[in-house]
This record gives sequence, C-alpha cells and structure tokens, in this order.
Amino acid sequence: HLHAALVFLPNNGGPAWAGPGGGAGAVYDVTRYGARPDGMTDATLPFLRAWADACRSPRPATVLVPPGMFLVGSATFMGPCATRAVTFNVAGTLLAPSGYGWDSASPGRWLTFESVEGLAVSGGTLDGRGAPLWACKQQQPQQPRLHCPSGASSLTISNSRDVVVDGLRSMNSELFHVVVLQSNGVTLNRVTVDAPEDSPNTDGIHIHMSSHVSVYDANIRTGDDCVSVGPGNSNLWIERVACGPGHGISIGSLGHQQGLDMEDVQNVTVKTTWFTGTSNGLRIKTWGSSKQGFVRGVTFEDATMTGVHNPIIIDQNYCPQKVGCSDR
Repeated sequence: HLHAALVFLPNNGGPAWAGPGGGAGAVYDVTRYGARPDGMTDATLPFLRAWADACRSPRPATVLVPPGMFLVGSATFMGPCATRAVTFNVAGTLLAPSGYGWDSASPGRWLTFESVEGLAVSGGTLDGRGAPLWACKQQQPQQPRLHCPSGASSLTISNSRDVVVDGLRSMNSELFHVVVLQSNGVTLNRVTVDAPEDSPNTDGIHIHMSSHVSVYDANIRTGDDCVSVGPGNSNLWIERVACGPGHGISIGSLGHQQGLDMEDVQNVTVKTTWFTGTSNGLRIKTWGSSKQGFVRGVTFEDATMTGVHNPIIIDQNYCPQKVGCSDR
C-alpha cells in the first residue's frame, strides 16, 4: 500500500528531452525520473518530480507518460506554474494502489491538479481499482460496525482556471471519477467513464463551486449520477452525453451540505443527451431545509431516453434514507 499523499515542489532537474530546436517546449518523460511501466513499482515520486520540473519551466512544457502500467499513490500536482501552458500527456494507464484506505493522508482524492492555469490533460486511462471498497460499502448495511472509508475520487481539478481534459478514460473509481472544484474555465472533452451499475457513489463527473465549465461528448457508465452539479455553480454547458447505466444527470442535491449558508445553481444548459437503462434521466433535487438558495436559468433540451425509470424529476424534499426528513 502507498500511504503518503505527496505534494512536490520544483527541484534542480532538467527536461528529459526537448523538442527540435526548443520550439516545441520541454518534454519531461516520467520514465527518465525512474517510473517503471510494470504496474507494481511505486511511481509516485517520479511523477511528481517530472511535474515539478515541467511546472517551473518558463516555456510550454509537457509531462509525458508513455505506454505501460504505472502504480501511483495519492498525488497533488501543485501550481501555480511558471508557464500557462503545461500538458499532462498520458499514453499509458495509471493504477491506484490495491485495497482501500490508502488515501488516508489525503482523504477523498487520488490525483489532484491544484492552482494551475492553462493546463491540458490529454489521453490515458485512470484505474481506481475500487472493487474492494464497493464490496465493503455493500456489506455495511448488514454489518453496521464495519468501517468503510468514503474513498478517493480519481481526478480532481481544484482552484484552477483555463483547463482542458481531453480523451481521458476513468474506470473503477472508488468515489467520483472526475471532480471540478472551485475552478473557472474548465472544458471536459471526450471523457469516458466505466464502472459497474452497482458501484456506490461513483459519480462520473461532479462539478462543485465552479463557473464556465463545459462537458462535450462524454460516454458514462457508472453506479451513480453520470453528471452531478453541486452548489455554487454557474454557466455550465453539458452537451452530447451518453449515460447508462447510472442515475442520470442531476442538479443537486442542494440544501444539505454543512458550512454553506447559500446554495445556488444558475445558467445551466444540458442538451443532446442519451439515457439508456438509467434509474433517472434529468433531475433537480433539493433537501427540505431552511437553507436559502435557488436553481434558475436551467435548460434541458433534446434528451432521448430508453428504459429510464424516472425520465424527469424535480424533487424539493429529497431525503433518500428517509431519516431526519423535513415535513416542509
């Protein structure tokens, strides 16, 4: 197991190799830093060292992950960077540690890009290996004393701006697959999500406290919401999303989170979507609480649904466990 969450700052290394004439910018190959594509050797430090050198480069820089399987523990790729053009180019597969609870030093996250401007994450597969944690959670109702951690989201874009994620595949995440948190100007293109229908809490794309986020051409098969929109979001565009299995595309739930006095969502467009065998289609869900908030400026357009149990739901008294529910 890999237990340490690591945040790595720039060191005194150099580029693995540079583009012809230097015009293409510097390329930092993680294997030149000691990462082995065998799926067994801990590659966390080599990844972070390659990132640190790319981040401090004054010209466009690329972290290159070649084909192969790379075992990576909890890692935060920290900015701000010297350049506003950093690419994380993945040709191989990143594997989370086996088992669960390995993210204890950085709860809730596996791979995080923090405070980066002008980032591109391109290609690759993230394998969260979430099956052991799902099994624990599925046994918990029958064994209340069984302790199961919440798990780790596979990829988090946090406190960043002008980010593009393109061609990424996320599979078997312990928790959410892709999270956009407190960020502005994030585009998710051609993201594929794969997890079993009975995998708990495995939202495909979760957007939280962010603005000007776009999702295009996503193919999501998972055990929870395909796309979930949390509080504090504005100016979202979600287009050409195929969902199923899953719980649909949801705004909320809102009004239940601790520490937020006001929960609002506005200016959201969801268009050209396909739902196949999902429990829900398009949904807005809020808890019956005394919290202030609103959902406004929402457009749902051109949705095709096949075998969907609840095509459209607007629920202002959401309380899934039927415990401590409000009568209002």
